[in-house]
Parts: sequence; C-alpha cells; structure tokens
Amino acid sequence: MLGSRHDERGNRREFACRALNMSPRAMLLAGPVSGPPGERVISHFDQFGRLEGSIIRVLSRGFVMSIAASEEERARLASKLAWLEDHKNHDVNEARRHERVVPRNPYSTITLADGRTQTCFVIDMSASGVAVSAELKPDIGTVLAIGRIVGRVRRHFAEGFAVQFVEVQDIDRLPSLLLRN
Repeated sequence: MLGSRHDERGNRREFACRALNMSPRAMLLAGPVSGPPGERVISHFDQFGRLEGSIIRVLSRGFVMSIAASEEERARLASKLAWLEDHKNHDVNEARRHERVVPRNPYSTITLADGRTQTCFVIDMSASGVAVSAELKPDIGTVLAIGRIVGRVRRHFAEGFAVQFVEVQDIDRLPSLLLRN
C-alpha cells in the first residue's frame, strides 16, 4: 500500500508486489504502481508480516523501500532472511488443476474491449488463467486480454483480480503470449 493511493471509498488500495532483493534495512519491490521518494509504504509478506517504511529510490519497474524497525526487529528479520535463503529450494505441493508459475518478468498489458490499455503486474499464471494487480479493477465478468490472451475476470481479491482464459494455454508458450519482453 502506498500512502497516496486510495479507492473510491477513501480506503488505502492494496497492490501485489514482489520483493526482488531484501536486507533488514531496505527492500527492492517490483509492482504495478510506484510513488515519489519519501512516500509512505506498508507491505505485508507472509514470511515477514507487516513492514513499514518509505520510498528511498524510484526505479523504472519498482522502487527501493526503507524498513522502519528497531534493532531487535532488524535482528529477527535478518534471521528470517537467512532461514529463507537456506530453505529456498524446498518444494511445496499445489492442489490446483493447473500448476501456478511465478513469471520471471511480471509485467504485461491489460487491453479492455473499448481498446484502452494499462500496464499490469502478473502475480502468477497457469495454463487456465492469471492473477494480476493493476491500477484498475474491472468488474467480475469483464472480457479483456492480458498480453495476447483473451479471458474473463472471475474474482477479485485485495491486491487485484483473477482472469480465466477463454481457452487453456500451452504452459511453455504462455510467457511469450502473456508477458512483455
């Protein structure tokens, strides 16, 4: 969540993001939106909980966020980071019909039926659909394209929405059809 982004009711908007690099003092985030240096950021990651800070550097596809924490909290965060690094290659079973994949390059384009386009952040993808985060949140049932694949918005969640493709895709071709190069 960025301090300046609110929904139509005045509540803070949540956006999906990915921590690309992290230390106990700062983290590099990729996501669908950014803000100016100094803007307040609140992030939540399952492994680390709520982390607050501010934007200290803006990059072309994300930003660097400081982490406001006491020395004791930084020590706990350093321990968690070390544990995750030691256990990063352990597999977890997925109970979905089609395997979910986190794309290496998470950026794509939404194209609406009226021709409007917007950049989006791909949270994950499978042969049957995609989860995205974007500035807009189309109504459930809206037909649109993510990259070159047509689908329909099936559900909303806090950070974005899920799109079910009209046709099941070949998972090997999916990145070239879905994502920007």
